[in-house]
Amino acid sequence: MGPIASPSNDASDRSPLVPVFRFAPSPNGYLHLGHAYSALVNFEMARAVGGRFLLRIEDIDQARCTPEFEARMLEELRWLGLEWEEPVRRQSDHFGDYATALERLAEAGLAYRSSMSRGDIRRFVAAHEETGAIWPRDPDGAPLFPGRAHDPGEGGDIWRLDVAAAIDHLGGARDLGWTEHGAGPEGETGRLAADPTAWGDFVLARRDMPTSYHLSVVVDDALQGITDVVRGRDLFHATAAHVLLQALLGLPQPEYHHHDLVVDETDGRKLSKSRGDTALAALRAAGATPADIRRIVGLGAPRS
Repeated sequence: MGPIASPSNDASDRSPLVPVFRFAPSPNGYLHLGHAYSALVNFEMARAVGGRFLLRIEDIDQARCTPEFEARMLEELRWLGLEWEEPVRRQSDHFGDYATALERLAEAGLAYRSSMSRGDIRRFVAAHEETGAIWPRDPDGAPLFPGRAHDPGEGGDIWRLDVAAAIDHLGGARDLGWTEHGAGPEGETGRLAADPTAWGDFVLARRDMPTSYHLSVVVDDALQGITDVVRGRDLFHATAAHVLLQALLGLPQPEYHHHDLVVDETDGRKLSKSRGDTALAALRAAGATPADIRRIVGLGAPRS
């Protein structure tokens, strides 16, 4: 069987020959050096090939994302010298798009309701591992969902994708893959095979968040006509889940470029929004210029 739907694409009247890039931050904290690097790389890759550069605000987490953070984020991106097309797409304005995609998956029997929270899963796994067994983890290190057979209250307010059923619906995972122009953690590049089973039955939506990152990002990329997804290597493995959803929903697949991460010089860890000393706001207050930021993240002077 093939895709369960071929949704309309509001970017369909735009030439497919023009590359389209995007930077998609979440306004749940201050931008840091890692954000600056990714935004600048996307912007300059788009300029280098005569493409378009879009900004998307990924604010599905309404509890943590605020207008104040968004306003500061936009101001700092302009300070860096970035320009983008208007209007900016805000995910919170498009929950209906994600609900439609979820409904299609549910109607095809590929999405189901679950009640096991992350805390429930941790407790279940802890009890299992007390016997000395090792429970599988996803690429981010979180324990995999135990499966519908172990869900004590199936029919709850968490929507999950039945990954095994989804792969079977597509006739197997043999043709699932993507084109990688950057590199994964082990140097993976070129045409790569996707293994969405590494994520287990991942979340599509829940009561406090009407869509997940995985679902919203593939819908947004399709509706915005994104041709090139350029993002940090920490999202490399998530591409397998995105490729599966794209195939199920009949969405066009962008090409991918996963780039190096800007890491802390002392412990080698990825930067986070909780690290105030790497925030652009703190660096600006200390007198840094946009040229200084480019130098710190390893970029040269912008092309004229």
